[in-house]
Amino acid sequence: MKLEFEYGHGLMAADLPDNTDVFIPGETVADPPCLPQDWDSLYAATLESIRNPIGMKPLRELAGPGKTVVFVIPDIVKGGCQATSHRKVSIRACLDELYAAGVEKKDILLLFSNGLHPRATVSEMKQILGEELFNEFYWTNQITSHDSEDPEHMVDLGTTRRGDPVLMNKYVFDCDLPILIGHTQGNPYGGYSGGYKHCATGITHWRSIASHHVPDVMHRADFTPVSGKNLMRTKFDEIGMWMEEKMGHPFFCCDAVLDTYSRQIAVFSGYAKEMMPVSWEVADKRTYVPWAEKKYDVMVFGMPQAFHYGDGMGTNPIQMMQALSAQVIRHKRVMKDNCVIICSSLCNGYFHDERWPYLRELYDMFQHDYMNVLPDMNRYGEYFATNQEYIRKYRFANAFHPFHGFSMMSCGHIAEMNTAAIYIVGAQEPGIARGMGLKTRATFEEALADAKKKFVGPDPNILALPKTFKVGAVHLCMKDEPYDGTNGCGGCGC
Repeated sequence: MKLEFEYGHGLMAADLPDNTDVFIPGETVADPPCLPQDWDSLYAATLESIRNPIGMKPLRELAGPGKTVVFVIPDIVKGGCQATSHRKVSIRACLDELYAAGVEKKDILLLFSNGLHPRATVSEMKQILGEELFNEFYWTNQITSHDSEDPEHMVDLGTTRRGDPVLMNKYVFDCDLPILIGHTQGNPYGGYSGGYKHCATGITHWRSIASHHVPDVMHRADFTPVSGKNLMRTKFDEIGMWMEEKMGHPFFCCDAVLDTYSRQIAVFSGYAKEMMPVSWEVADKRTYVPWAEKKYDVMVFGMPQAFHYGDGMGTNPIQMMQALSAQVIRHKRVMKDNCVIICSSLCNGYFHDERWPYLRELYDMFQHDYMNVLPDMNRYGEYFATNQEYIRKYRFANAFHPFHGFSMMSCGHIAEMNTAAIYIVGAQEPGIARGMGLKTRATFEEALADAKKKFVGPDPNILALPKTFKVGAVHLCMKDEPYDGTNGCGGCGC
């Protein structure tokens, strides 16, 4: 069977056994039907959701003359940027309701919830919002990005009852009506984006994020495979509800369930605590796919140079490990315990130092000082997160916050925990991959031959995942064990 997998800015061919199973999101198993994708239809569906929110009053009743409003908007990493994207349609629909209720344009702020991601560039603002919304608000200085290191625009809310620190954006805290524009799309961290995950990661400080994006949470048994009932998800919800308690009112959420190509399947609005379960029930039908009839010895996919975190994600070793682990988290239900991963990656030493100025230091440090496994980096989290040069680049030079790299290390260990071996094929600098504990071979065929000899035997069950980083991913399940909302623990992950 001849297949092609992502590799650098192109593809790499692979000749795999004819009995290889192939899964492509949205194709192998069709998504639930999306809403009609013309503007008028999507606007009408979104308006219907906004006017009939779950668990709280509609916008028109919450808004009024003199009320201040902050839209909290996902950054370039989330959702789509097409002309009819959820962000574009929902912001416009909400604005129309706000204006009708007497809210003045001067009292509205559009805030990108980038969290520890880079602040939005002007080009990204235009992509996300479209020319009309951009021009309506940019020239009056009513579009900005969250800056987790700006002390004048952060407020310390103390700790949750669990003891997790909560620091949040002051613009959001101070406004009368905070509106979360979110996406209910499959995410390896807590099941779904949107809802309380949006505010718990997008408008907080690294110390808040360090309460959940760390080994103590990510290496628990309830984290892999992905579910909506793990400790990380519980912490997201607790942090979001703590924000609401301290603000004295809830967020108004408008989340869209998205398909493989970021098209709206459904739109839900209202109080996150009550809205999320309703949204997830619909999203589960697209995201947790009961498809596999057997568990797999080998999982094969390709890694492009550029995907959701940006150019260089598929070539620098820290992000590579996170991306490998994300596939394990999503698909662990269909993997054997001794499963082997074979993945193409250019792995050419391109770290994208402007975007991730600290990753080269992080990688070099891992090669020394008794660093045997990725969790050994744990003691250096504070060092990276408080490095003033790295923080300056996050604030003013469109770089990721340095703690983001540390959270990637925490995630990256999950692939090692749950596989017998990981092969990188096609690496131009194979020593970089080997420095992360990965095996290297020139081709898919060579890697598979070695895996057969050492790990999986002569006739392994093979799962091929073309396009896995190019389209909205799913979480694969066994056909006879569909996802029931838990990882078998039945609890809340606490």
